[in-house]
Amino acid sequence: MSRPEAPLLGRMRWTDLDEGPAPVLLVPLGSLEQHGPALGLATDALIAARVTRDAARRLAGAERHFLVAPTVPYGASGEHEGFPGTVSIGTEALRLLLVELARSACHWAEGVVFVNGHGGNVDAITGAVAQLRREGRAAAWTTCQARGSDAHAGRTETALLLALDPGSVDSARLAPGCTEALTTLLPRLRAEGVRAVSANGVLGDPTSATVEAGRRLHAEMVQRLVAELTEIDVDDRGRLRAGTHTKVQA
Repeated sequence: MSRPEAPLLGRMRWTDLDEGPAPVLLVPLGSLEQHGPALGLATDALIAARVTRDAARRLAGAERHFLVAPTVPYGASGEHEGFPGTVSIGTEALRLLLVELARSACHWAEGVVFVNGHGGNVDAITGAVAQLRREGRAAAWTTCQARGSDAHAGRTETALLLALDPGSVDSARLAPGCTEALTTLLPRLRAEGVRAVSANGVLGDPTSATVEAGRRLHAEMVQRLVAELTEIDVDDRGRLRAGTHTKVQA
């Protein structure tokens, strides 16, 4: 038997929401930024949207009602502005957008969970969620994450796109970038941007990516998000975590 479709806010009528239980609104967050010569600019948004939708599909029929909002496609990507195509709205603009989005949605939703696909968005998200929670609104956040992921446009993201959207990968242009540890690179990345350390924009080596690895990574991300949404256990930063009753497997 096929799974039900994920409930998508953009396809609903207001009467659908007026008649049913108040949902938890899941908001995928991405970015529009360079992902090396082989991956598309909307890579982060695509991954966040797919993981969120697939988790919501898995949770159809659960005690809580989950609803997936349209993806926020722009993020804080200033470190990538040395490459054409990148469009960054910055941390403060993103924070304000998320605060106003959640304030409005909480008129009819039980709460809002931001599902982040881009590391540069974290400061904006944590700031927005902290403010919303101080105001008494039910807000939380989490990330699309998998163990052992590399930094940017490398093996992890390439594998995910080979599994989720293979037409968006130009395999003939896959090439290694800077493979130094991110902890070593961070000071220069923050001061000078990605192009200062990687001419092609890649932080990692995408050439070893496979469809099979991408499927495993996607399954792990979805399973982790399902576990977190099942528990709704929030830490002191407003981040969801899988509680002690739910095991997240690789």
